Amino acid sequence: MLLTAVSDVRVACEQDTPVVAMLRPRGGPAQWVLGQRYELAPWVPAREYVDTYGNLCQRFVVPRGEMRILVTSEAEVAEQAAVDVHASFTPVDRLPDDALMYMLQSRYCPSDSMEDQAREIVKGCAPGYAQAARICQWIHGKLEYRYGVSDASTCARQTLADGAGVCRDFAHVGVALSRALHLPARFVVGYLYRLDPMDMHAWYEVFVGDRWYTFDPTQDKPRGGRIVVAYGRDATDVAFLSSYAPLEVTQMKVTVEASAAQPVPEAEPA
Repeated sequence: MLLTAVSDVRVACEQDTPVVAMLRPRGGPAQWVLGQRYELAPWVPAREYVDTYGNLCQRFVVPRGEMRILVTSEAEVAEQAAVDVHASFTPVDRLPDDALMYMLQSRYCPSDSMEDQAREIVKGCAPGYAQAARICQWIHGKLEYRYGVSDASTCARQTLADGAGVCRDFAHVGVALSRALHLPARFVVGYLYRLDPMDMHAWYEVFVGDRWYTFDPTQDKPRGGRIVVAYGRDATDVAFLSSYAPLEVTQMKVTVEASAAQPVPEAEPA
């Protein structure tokens, strides 16, 4: 399916402020980016680099006062999320090199202290996709989606203790429990078509069999229609805007719309 996502961000600061933004998705196995437009008002010089996780990061300085960052992305994505209940556990020695970093505990995902709970949740499941799916279903049934419970310091263990959180927190719990079973798991941020209320969204992916599979415990079933903006170990790695002086986000408006694919023009006769 063809999706167009628009992020309209407005910021304000009292002094020139260096920032790193992460708002531009890149093409890959999960999606094909057909077009993009990145606007800064007022315009300032900017440059882009690729971080450790393969994400596109934009560097610029927000001038004193107000700035608008408007990013439009058009991407072809899967209409249905891939599901394979028979995908097996991948032994650590056979994992791709770039999956190994997603086996380690991280700031918001203390997986080293959650193994007993993870094994209790997946009792009776075959190693692999079945375990990952059980964890996702368990989180969906166990946690309440509620604003105001968590903050920037809340980790997966605290979310479980609180029994509530938002998409970021649900994803941290899923990542931590998966890693506790030696299932590589990575945190994902991006856009989900028909998310209600619409905003940037967080979920996670687990590597089983020979590929990454999407899991989103805020939803009652697997859903496609996702544009991935960034991957990381947890939310630390994928902030949509990192500032290096005081900066206020005064508006964050997101829209995601589906559109019909443009027909391919017929070749002119020779």
